[in-house]
Amino acid sequence: MTGRPGADDLGEVAQPGAGEITATVIVDAPAERVFAALVAWERQSDWIPFTTVKVVEGDGGEGSLIEAVTAIGPAVLRDEMRVVRVDAPYEVGVVHCGRLLRGPGVLRCTPLERNRTQVVWHEWFHLPGGAAGRLAWPLLWPGSKVSLTQALKKFGRMVEQGRIP
Repeated sequence: MTGRPGADDLGEVAQPGAGEITATVIVDAPAERVFAALVAWERQSDWIPFTTVKVVEGDGGEGSLIEAVTAIGPAVLRDEMRVVRVDAPYEVGVVHCGRLLRGPGVLRCTPLERNRTQVVWHEWFHLPGGAAGRLAWPLLWPGSKVSLTQALKKFGRMVEQGRIP
């Protein structure tokens, strides 16, 4: 036991919410390399548009607190995530524990033939705003899925080109 908080310590926020989003990409690189690139947290700033990512507590491993700040003009979204599980080179689990974005997420690497890797990014957000948030989700979901998929495609290209980790 590391003494660092895990999913059990985060209570209700660690349970899946109603806002679910998944993106997938196939990367022409071995799972070990792909996984190392995924958990190079601060390098996510290179492939997630308008976003700066930093480790604010810990070493980036289990128990660490990661902060991603997305800024588009005057709009700023701060996303805080606790790393709750690391099973290298296959999976890392996080719990979004900030004020707005809350809920569990997982980044999964599945080795394929010929040193290729399938990456699946899956999130289950608790939707803010009660009933209004649940009504708005079907309108927001397509844009969220497209942007997450595009970010993962850019990630895959950067790994294949040896630009990350």
